[in-house]
Amino acid sequence: MDWRIYGIWLAIASVVTFFLYGFDKAQAKRGGGRVPEAVLHWLALAGGFPGGWAGRAVFRHKTKKGFFVFVLAVSTVIHLGLAYWLLFG
Repeated sequence: MDWRIYGIWLAIASVVTFFLYGFDKAQAKRGGGRVPEAVLHWLALAGGFPGGWAGRAVFRHKTKKGFFVFVLAVSTVIHLGLAYWLLFG
């Protein structure tokens, strides 16, 4: 995989993840239909982890759920390793 394609993938996944964090927070306030937590986790693991970190900070969403920090941290480590491999491997 080309590192540029990987970077584009991360950017797109991050934007989608960020907006879904915001949408889920808005729905939580309204009492509307929510984004399943598993979807947010899978998006982070698929490369949307920067958007997940940003969504937590900007929307103050999922900040009391420790498993979200765990999934985001694991995803960050996985993708940093993959990025290193693509750039230098």
